[in-house]
This record gives sequence, structure tokens and C-alpha cells, in this order.
Amino acid sequence: MNRTSLTGLQMIGNNFSGEGDHTFRAFAPLQQQWLPQEFREATTGEIDSALNLAAQAFTVYKKTTPQQRAAFLQAIAEEIISLGDELINVASAESGLPLPRLQGERDRTTGQLRLFAATITEGSWVNARITTPTPDLRQMQIPIGVTGIFGASNFPLAFSVAGGDTTAALAAGCTVVFKAHPAHPHTSHLTATAIRKAVLRTNMPDGVFSLVHGTSHETGQYLAAHPLVSAIAFTGSFKGGKALYDTATRRAVPIPVFAEMGSVNPVFFLPGILREKGTALATQFLQSVTLGTGQFCTNPGLFITAAGNDTDAFINALRQGVGTLPNGYMLTPGILAAYNNGIATLREQGVEVLGEAPPADQQATPSLLQVTAAQVLENPALCHEVFGPSSLHIHAGSIEEIYTVARRLEGQLTATIHGTEEELQQHAALIDILREKAGRIIINGFPTGVAVSHAMVHGGPWPATTPAAGTSVGTAAIYRFCRPVCYQDFPAYLLPPELQDENPMKIWRQVNGDISKNSL
Repeated sequence: MNRTSLTGLQMIGNNFSGEGDHTFRAFAPLQQQWLPQEFREATTGEIDSALNLAAQAFTVYKKTTPQQRAAFLQAIAEEIISLGDELINVASAESGLPLPRLQGERDRTTGQLRLFAATITEGSWVNARITTPTPDLRQMQIPIGVTGIFGASNFPLAFSVAGGDTTAALAAGCTVVFKAHPAHPHTSHLTATAIRKAVLRTNMPDGVFSLVHGTSHETGQYLAAHPLVSAIAFTGSFKGGKALYDTATRRAVPIPVFAEMGSVNPVFFLPGILREKGTALATQFLQSVTLGTGQFCTNPGLFITAAGNDTDAFINALRQGVGTLPNGYMLTPGILAAYNNGIATLREQGVEVLGEAPPADQQATPSLLQVTAAQVLENPALCHEVFGPSSLHIHAGSIEEIYTVARRLEGQLTATIHGTEEELQQHAALIDILREKAGRIIINGFPTGVAVSHAMVHGGPWPATTPAAGTSVGTAAIYRFCRPVCYQDFPAYLLPPELQDENPMKIWRQVNGDISKNSL
């Protein structure tokens, strides 16, 4: 088969398969038409084959050295770069995202591959802990097994086939069966071929990575229920994540589901900062709300102010500014329909329109809506996410009412406070409340930038993510795909290098309570 005929198939390890009869195509948002390339939905037999191969590969891959896995990750990054403009152009056609945005996303994707390669080469991530002499106990992290990973619609590179979830799982020593997002199947295929080339270049076991396609919920459910899968990672809607979570936890042997399911990312504006910088903050806030047509999981979908003259200029600037904003194409017709339905539902429930841009056919209209604090306290569902370029203003009657709203919020990916130095000191209690509500707290900034770093947390309490103790961005994401094992009274020749007395890998370890690189 030629390259074109392979594009629509499953990639089962290093081979391609096209057993299924059901086909689908991607939609081009900018052209408002279906793209010609057909993709085959994976059969249960093909998923079984991918998982069986992944399980076999895991017995070998888990024993690879950190240096071997790092070379694999580096090779994936190099092969992605070698795809050149084809990858960027295909991703743009399938998503409608501009080329510069996708070029930056490719850099982020390759950058996080290299960051994880450096992390596992350095080696201290295994959290080696040793206590002696009696009993002799030595603990470290080991890979959890075969992982099923689902791609996100809004980041066709950085949160997709070679994105953060795949990178973290492979870095930990897990094998991956990836369920491609149907909104960008050709992009997924191209990226998967880059991983396949890296597998062959670095002599990784066949089955360390597989790609399957599917549009139906049954495909994802089958993957989550499969007895060979040890963990699931998902980025998407609450409905989709909750369905996978329910399936995985009801299995005969439950498994963890690391699902990022959305967030309204509340932004609290205190009066003093609005008095000083209200007009500038209005402009910056609108830029954050509409970045990427609002299709970021960290989009600020909720903002809270207290009544008063200090707030009026800020609200007026927002009302005027939103009316000048351009409309934008969303990733899929389904996402656009959900956005429009979400706005319509809020308006039907008595939510006031604060301001909106002029409508445009088949595009999302930037919108600002408004309710009182009393309304959301009576009906918390008003604060549920509407994915897209909108934000709901909660107009509180007082600072005390702001505190009440903060206490009632559900779990979030982020929470932001804008205030003067004096206000931030005065309202330290608000920070304390929000610490229990979010995985990342931002002072005098906006949440839509998510840096890939060692310290980043991209997660939060339910329903933002499950479980709350993880992150899907940054090197700490590796811990979702590991578990601790303790070796008791092992002879030296049976210990892994990370736990041997001589510390041959020269990593940081906790030895009898002290952090050290020294030998025992």
C-alpha cells in the first residue's frame, strides 16, 4: 500500500491495519467543508491487537534504561520536526488554527519531549528513598503498565498524539495505545508515523506505541474497559471524562483515570486595582477570553467584581470592547453548536447580556454575560463551563459576597486575583479559599498561558480533573503513570541501580531522612 492508502488506517505497533467498514472524515472549519481523506474506525479486534502488542512490549520497555528512553523521546522530537510544513498545513486544515499558532504548538510539543528526556536522564524523579539498617527498605517509582490515552480537540499537537500525556507515559516506561481525536485524524496519523520512525531508529519494542481511530463512544469505552489497560488519560468534556471514569472504576479491577474535564477559571477583580488600571485590565481580559476563539481549557469563563464606582469604568470598557471583537471559527461544528446552545441556555435562565460582538455565519460570537451573586448562589449551574469566547460576570453586592461566591465554587484548573499590594495583603483569606478550589492560583495575570516546566500544575479538584493530585502539564505529569514499590532486605545484586549503595546513577536520594547523592 502507498502512503496515501495508509493514512486512514490504524497503526498497530509498527504495522498498519484497516479491518473496519465504518469510515469518517475530518471537517475543515475555515472552508466549512468535509475533507476528502477517509479514515477507518478501529474494530474491537484491532484494539485487542494493539493492546496485546502493548502488553508484550511493556515486558521489554519497562526494563529499558533512562538513557534509552531519553534517546527515544529525542528521536520523536526530531522526527516531528522532519515532517516540516506538511504537519503544520494539515493541522491547520483540520483545526482552522493559524499557522503561527501551530508552529508554536509544534515547538511546545518537541520542547516537552526534550524536557522529559532530560528529566529521566538526570534520574532523581524516581524519588528513591532508603532507610537502613533494619529492616533495609528501599523505595522508588516504577511504570504502571499499558496506558490508553485520548487526544484533545483544541491542541492537535501539544495535547494529542505526541503530547504531554504520551510523553509522560513513555518517559515513565509505560507503553501507549493512543485514541486519535476525530477532529484531526490526518494530523494524528502524521505524528504517529514520526513516533513509529523513532521506534525503529532507537530499537524500541514493537508495540510500545499504537494509534487507533474512532468517532463512536463505544471505541473509547472498549479501550477503558479492556483488562490489559492499566491507566487512562483524557482531555475533553466533563461528559466524556466522567463516562470513561465511570467505566474504569466499575471494572473488576478498577484503574485510574486522569481526566481533565474543563474549568471556568474564575478571575476576581478587587476594587482598588480596577480604580488604578480598569481600562487596561478590560482590554487584557478580553484578549484572554477570546484567545484561540476561547477554545482553551484555561479560558477565563467567569469573573467577579464588587459593586461600586471603581467597577463601573471597567465594566463599561468591557461592554464597549467586546462589541469590536472579531468572530472566530471553532474547531468543529459540534463545538460551535455546543457553544451557541450554552449561551442560549444561560439567556433562557435570566442571564443578562453585558455585551457581544456582531454575529457572523458559522462563527462563534464573543459574548459577555452578567448575573448577580444572589442568582448564582441560588442556581450554581449558571457557573458551568461554556466552552468558547464568552465569560460570565458575577456582580457581587459587596466584598463579603465575593467571599461567599468563592466558597461555593466547584474545583477549577486555575483561579486568578487582581488587586493592589494593599488589597492582596488585606484579602489573604481569599487566596486561602481559592487554594482549596484550584490547581494553579495567579496574581495579577491571566490563566490562558500554561508553561511546560518542572513546577507547573495543570489540574485541580473535581470536576476540573480526576484525581486532584496530578497534573497533565510539566514534568510532574510523569507520576500519573507510576507507582511506588518498596524492596525489603534485598541483596545488592537484585536491587535496581537507583537503589544500590554505590548510587551508580548519581541521583538525589533520601537516605535515612537526608537528601544526598552520596554512596551509603
